Amino acid sequence: MTTTYNCTSDDQRAEGLQHAQRAISEKKCIVLPTDTVYGIAADAFSPLAVTMLLASKGRSRQMPPPVLIPRINALDGLAADVPADARALAQAFWPGGLTLILHAQPSLDWDLGETKGTVALRMPDDQIALELLGLTGPLAVSSANRTGQEAAQTAAEARMQLAESVEVYLEGGFRPVEGTAALPSTIVDATATPFRVVRQGAISLESLRAIVPTLLGFGETVPAEVAEPAEGVAAAETPTVDDAPVEVTDAAVVDVEATSDEEPVPDHHVEPPAPREAKSE
Repeated sequence: MTTTYNCTSDDQRAEGLQHAQRAISEKKCIVLPTDTVYGIAADAFSPLAVTMLLASKGRSRQMPPPVLIPRINALDGLAADVPADARALAQAFWPGGLTLILHAQPSLDWDLGETKGTVALRMPDDQIALELLGLTGPLAVSSANRTGQEAAQTAAEARMQLAESVEVYLEGGFRPVEGTAALPSTIVDATATPFRVVRQGAISLESLRAIVPTLLGFGETVPAEVAEPAEGVAAAETPTVDDAPVEVTDAAVVDVEATSDEEPVPDHHVEPPAPREAKSE
């Protein structure tokens, strides 16, 4: 039976976290607050649970969910050959509204969808989310809304869209702040050099460039001969047309609805969009 817990109450918070942990272990979906918007979450290592998450949103395997982690040191367990600049961005902006697309550890037994060997990772700056992640481990999380609809800013809004497809709703009040618009995480593709923003969100381009000056903004491109794999990553075939600028890489896949979290993202993965405004998660 679907249950909502008011996590502003200590008693309901503890009970809700326990129920959410149990639901995750049973391969069911839950809704939780993050520092950006509310997310729908499932066990990242259960193909069945991820399939249920995607079905709840009305989305295909071509837009897999990002993965939320409870601590920065989980980065190396889930991603392979993490570039030094990606690690620097994580140190600067985690916990917070930054999602990093990286190459996934090939040994991991999971199926998030058509990721092309990538994973989108984020550590949220929200105490309820971090408490749950501490109990469950990494979770596949996408914004708590039906695809094409506005991202939920409360658990009540999420329940209006997702209804009984979710076992537990953890209500923590408005996210990010009542009276403000839903704000997704900023997504950076760190699978090739230079890094690039594939969705603008909570972290500004200026802030990112203070850490990685060569980072490309959303829609910016470089000539094909300038693009190269990120440190420690094998080169991918990149299509060229004469000498025209091309996308830096076509390897990274990410859930990039503009109103989503993880968003979480254009709450992990589609082909990076051509330079244009991203449409909602």
